[in-house]
Amino acid sequence: MAQTFEIVAEPVRRRILDLLREREHTVGELVERLGISQPGVSKHLKVLRQAGLVSVRHDAQRRWYELRVDPLAEIDEWLSPFRAYLGRTNGEE
Repeated sequence: MAQTFEIVAEPVRRRILDLLREREHTVGELVERLGISQPGVSKHLKVLRQAGLVSVRHDAQRRWYELRVDPLAEIDEWLSPFRAYLGRTNGEE
């Protein structure tokens, strides 16, 4: 879980995950949406792929990247008691 936290702590990677939450994207689409270089996007995608947060599908010359939520489930489970605490501190019970 610590590795996943470190990976998603990086703002560009979080933005990539946000975009992939909408739908799968090619590297070119992500470059356009993020406004950073193709090598920069590819570097972040490699880290996300190695952590199991994204998968890649080859379609002829294109590579489509898709969000994989399994690694995020552990973080979600860990955050669960904090949500209850936040509800109490915000007057929600």
